[in-house]
Amino acid sequence: MWDRQEHKLALLELIATGKLRKRHSQTIAWEWLAQLSWTRESGRREEIALDEGRASEGKRLLDQVWPDWPDVLAELQSADLPVSERGWRQLQDMDRARVAAGLPPRLNRRTALAQVGAHSKTTLSRTLQASLASTNLTHDGTVRLRPSLGLEITCGDAALKADTIAALLGEVILTERALLAGTRFGGILPRCLLTVENLGPYLDISVPAGCLVAHVPGWDTRTIRMVFNLLPAVPCVHFGDLDPNGVRIVRHLRELRPTIEWLVPDFWSDQVTAKGLKAAWPADLNLDDAPYLVQELRRQGVWLEQEAVTLDPRIATAIAQLAGAADSRHERTDPFPDSV
Repeated sequence: MWDRQEHKLALLELIATGKLRKRHSQTIAWEWLAQLSWTRESGRREEIALDEGRASEGKRLLDQVWPDWPDVLAELQSADLPVSERGWRQLQDMDRARVAAGLPPRLNRRTALAQVGAHSKTTLSRTLQASLASTNLTHDGTVRLRPSLGLEITCGDAALKADTIAALLGEVILTERALLAGTRFGGILPRCLLTVENLGPYLDISVPAGCLVAHVPGWDTRTIRMVFNLLPAVPCVHFGDLDPNGVRIVRHLRELRPTIEWLVPDFWSDQVTAKGLKAAWPADLNLDDAPYLVQELRRQGVWLEQEAVTLDPRIATAIAQLAGAADSRHERTDPFPDSV
């Protein structure tokens, strides 16, 4: 019992103030203390009191279960806080605020929580949020990009050709902190942004000229949201698996970018017999707004992996046509006037 902080605080409150009200978080300790010979009913409902002249017995118990109690009591009294669980939590908040005041203006979320909370995986409560209000908390995600021709990566007066970076490193990787620090796109902006769910298709798919390709692994979309914001006028297309999770990912991306198109070309149906995976679709997954092929897959109990169609020579044309259709719906010129 005494390994829990709220129970030790119940005992401290009883010894320091002479009384202890019954509270939900301290019920076990309250009921145990109420049975001791040196406590009695106070006369108020659900409150016990310390027998006069027997505080030494309570202090001996405190010394056993919480040797540091005198320091905690002194801190509470010095801060003019009540000797109670509520007062102790207020004291913790004050300590967090002092620690947070010395933190850098930008810090990884886990690093920050380890400083002001019990550990790095502490829940970011309202209290901790208030303590860290002056610190920009990051998740430090990244986005992997296959750049379009002529695209530049800029920050302030500096600019690098994205295809030069990709030639050296294989691709361009932008970090959340770089984007927060002002890294932007320059040069010739892409005529289409293609987001791809799985790593293999992201690397292997052939795309029309002027298409920027981004790897968006499932639900990890914090950083791609920032990329969306940098390219507000560029048509976006998503390419993923045709399965229940793939449907949910598309819908999630549409919450971030409502105009994103779903790449489900008709020729993908050629793969149903040879590459289709027999698997059930959830009955409660609404597909009324899904392409016909997706609805047909559910009727047949089949899932299709995007890898099966990644190397199809018709895929680049399908991307260009879908991006062009999206562009025309928003009264812009065809992004691929001379595409494949």
